[in-house]
Amino acid sequence: MANGKQQNAVPSPRIHQLSIQKVFDGLSQNERLYAHHMSRAAWHGTRIILRQVSPESLGIYDFIMELYTCCAGDWKSVANEVQITSNELYAFLEYAATFLSNIGNYYGSGDQKFVPNLNIESLKKLATKSPKLKALYDEIAEPMLSTPPFSLGYPGDLAQSAYYPGPCIISKDEIALVSQALEGRLVFPENTRIRRVESAGTTFEVLQASVEKDEISQEFPLPDSKGIVRMHRGDHSQELARICSSLAAASNYAANETQREFLAQYIESFQTGSLHAYRDSQRTWIRDKAPRVENIFGFVEPYRDPHGTRAEFEGLVAISDTEETKALTKLVENSATFIKKLPWAEGTKENDEKGPFEKALFEPPDFASIHTLAYCSSIIFPGINLPNYNDIRQECGFKNVIISNRMSAESKKGDVCPFIDESEAETFQKHKYPAYYWWVVLHELLGHGTGKMMVQESEHKYNFDISNPPINPLTGEPIKSYYAPGQTWTGQFGDLATTVDECRAELVGAYLMDDEDLLELFGYTDGSDITAEDLTYNVYLQLGVDGLRGLQNFNIDDGKWGQAHSRAHFAMLKCLLTDGGGFMTIECSPSEQRLLVRVDRSKVVTHGKPALGSMLLRLHMYRCTADVTECRKYYEELSRVDGEYLEWRKIVLAKNQPKWVFVQANTFLDGDEVTLKEYEPTIEGVVQSWAEREV
Repeated sequence: MANGKQQNAVPSPRIHQLSIQKVFDGLSQNERLYAHHMSRAAWHGTRIILRQVSPESLGIYDFIMELYTCCAGDWKSVANEVQITSNELYAFLEYAATFLSNIGNYYGSGDQKFVPNLNIESLKKLATKSPKLKALYDEIAEPMLSTPPFSLGYPGDLAQSAYYPGPCIISKDEIALVSQALEGRLVFPENTRIRRVESAGTTFEVLQASVEKDEISQEFPLPDSKGIVRMHRGDHSQELARICSSLAAASNYAANETQREFLAQYIESFQTGSLHAYRDSQRTWIRDKAPRVENIFGFVEPYRDPHGTRAEFEGLVAISDTEETKALTKLVENSATFIKKLPWAEGTKENDEKGPFEKALFEPPDFASIHTLAYCSSIIFPGINLPNYNDIRQECGFKNVIISNRMSAESKKGDVCPFIDESEAETFQKHKYPAYYWWVVLHELLGHGTGKMMVQESEHKYNFDISNPPINPLTGEPIKSYYAPGQTWTGQFGDLATTVDECRAELVGAYLMDDEDLLELFGYTDGSDITAEDLTYNVYLQLGVDGLRGLQNFNIDDGKWGQAHSRAHFAMLKCLLTDGGGFMTIECSPSEQRLLVRVDRSKVVTHGKPALGSMLLRLHMYRCTADVTECRKYYEELSRVDGEYLEWRKIVLAKNQPKWVFVQANTFLDGDEVTLKEYEPTIEGVVQSWAEREV
């Protein structure tokens, strides 16, 4: 499968089954019914995500589903009937499985377009199976097979974004102006898209996701008075109606009143388009402690919006594992101890030794190990911390989950990492999973869960002493900036918000991964099979590897990063290389197309950790004080790809490794009985699982 200009051939995907049968069998009949209807609600979001990815994604999805229907899953008969080779059929199925797993024709991780390793004539032959296929072929063939666009991003010659649909290109400045106009009217952007309309004047249509429709709900001028904004409700109306219907059905089997309350709030938000109702749902959802069946719904993550504020729909339904959660509970109970060891708390007695840039009370969050039953998203994350609204996190708390049956993919032996020396390859693989697991745990709990934003809440009300502002540890002077009323983290930091937030969380996890008391909680000491020092060393090796791998998601054509985490990982690598006193180096041999990460084990704590701590403190302070200017100056330089890094990128691309494709189960309702069906971890199994979802 190809994925655009200057990209080497992508190896066949590695397919991982998100196994769920064992934990599903432990549910009561009522819990199964709740899980089934919630899962149906999640999967009904598929077509919303497709519409958010690219203009052609819905048509490609329908083409794959129609072809499956025409042959009833008997793929060999298709090859014989339309006279294509088995290799050509395999190439199409490989593309189909990758497309379905990513819910669109751009990788969920990286946002790069991928196209099938199939010529247009073979695709045309497949389309002869039915009149519907022929009509879909005419619609999708050209955009499905062509590059550019190469990636998602601000609309232009090289990139596209379905958050800004239509033939009329909208500029960055225009997006910012419309966003400013929405913010001024307290309209949250997460469930919107913006379309530029050519008319007598400059008109921008804001498409708001809701079941209810109206031609124009509001009309107002842009801040510069050079155009108007028209609000249109009813985007994704049909899909949201199906989601609401399934949520209403699930409410009949809810375990408690809290679940019924947030389901009603979900429905109100999806019906009306109100994100104020959605924010209420998040406050209620946080109160649903330790549910047997957990969920995440809504327009959640803004990773794919180039402007950094509009969010992709997401639906997750999962089953908690009580035994696995016990180990996480231990960490949660001791959280306050480790927060005091973070750079902004070191050396202070204020706020119970946590300092002024940390919440006074760290409310122990709900932290569960869960197994996903239905995860409708372009990225299957290994861990999640929500809600994404920082004011709600500070006022009400948050939840963390580790998705165990997704994390298990990291324990697979797979290919040897090409960036680790052969002499270390075996031990790196042995230590990788436990190091990665606990790094993710710390990322979610103490990375996303810490910090206090300096906020002016109203005209004369602040959440800090404005007459005696706290001292900024970066400058030694009182803070000079903070969030004004109505301002938010994503609204102020825009395209930097998600990548800086993820980078900060990754840094917190890595920074603490040498703490002996912390590692002992996890069962790692000097005497364990994998020692505490082994685990720490592996994390730093992974920092180097992830930083190199991140380069594959940097687009040299427009100088933009395609993925928030990739940019964060590269910035961390660059920090360690430039500020780590030589403790980490990258050995590069262009002639042998080789890059190797070298870490001096003796300097991890003395040089590596201080470098990470310095970077972490900067990002934390920029974030807490709304200092966008300094953050942009620092982070853009640290994540700049030039000089030797461009040479490294070429080698990284030449070492392309298989990407994960996930196959998930389905539930079916027969009367009051719910049955579970799992599918083989094959490309055929992936396609069958989606066909049987009937969405």
